[in-house]
Amino acid sequence: MLMKEYRICMPLTVDEYRIGQLYMISKHSCEQSGGGEGVEVVRNEPDIHPQYGSGQLTEKRIYLSSKLPSWAKAFVPRFFYVTEKAWNFYPYTITEYSVSFLPKFSIRIETRFENNSGNNDNVFGDTPTPAGSVCFLDIVSDAIPEKYYKESEDLSHWQSSKTGRGPLEKGWREDHKPVMCSYKRVQCSFEVYGFQTRTEEFIHRNIKDILLVGHRQAVAWIDEWHGLTLEEVREYEQAMQEKTNSKVKSSQNSTDAQVSSRPAFSRSISVTDERSLKKMGVTTAAMSEPSTLSVPHSPLRLNSTPE
Repeated sequence: MLMKEYRICMPLTVDEYRIGQLYMISKHSCEQSGGGEGVEVVRNEPDIHPQYGSGQLTEKRIYLSSKLPSWAKAFVPRFFYVTEKAWNFYPYTITEYSVSFLPKFSIRIETRFENNSGNNDNVFGDTPTPAGSVCFLDIVSDAIPEKYYKESEDLSHWQSSKTGRGPLEKGWREDHKPVMCSYKRVQCSFEVYGFQTRTEEFIHRNIKDILLVGHRQAVAWIDEWHGLTLEEVREYEQAMQEKTNSKVKSSQNSTDAQVSSRPAFSRSISVTDERSLKKMGVTTAAMSEPSTLSVPHSPLRLNSTPE
């Protein structure tokens, strides 16, 4: 199991980010959905925690087959999704990720938000994270993948018309007011021999990118959400969830229709010489009529399209 603690500072207060986080997650999920991939919200309902009190439980299915590395696609189903369960007892949250066909895969993220610049070394109140496992992420200067970059979300050029904040310069978190920190303790595990190390490293690389992009967007979009009440942002969240679910399901239905229209055998046998085929017990007539195809005794694999 590989554990790291990420600390991401933002020019916001903890109370402001409660609204900004809900807005950002809803909008970002909708933007990333389509083409059979994205985020489907399964449930979103009130919940009670014995220690942290009232909050919200959200369960999602995150479809992301095309984002897998090539070495992982060999054993992943066509419609691959990760189940996300999140318990939001703001300013403390728990998020867990699992995959039904990979019982030894798991990710757990504990988050606490505080009004400081990331200087609390025991924010979770149990055991301080070793210094070597603490990673500060800078929403201004840390690089993100080019495909996620948008000039309007570049905080070195951004300025809020509602709050007057920005642009942010290098070292901004040392003296900016307000400033808050999102502390995230991330534990990921993939206990499969031969894949564990590279999978856990891959997960953390992607988590780092997601955290940078998400927190940048929460700040860059501040003029869209600043001033909303919790009730108003919950209404926005509900509307975006319905839109996102519709995009994901319609794309998948379209893909299903395309798959069902394909012939039973999508690949031809690599041996095309008639004499060789006869030696293997397969006649040319059988090849043209898959329904009457006899199974040869030799180890010939016929690849059918999965339904």
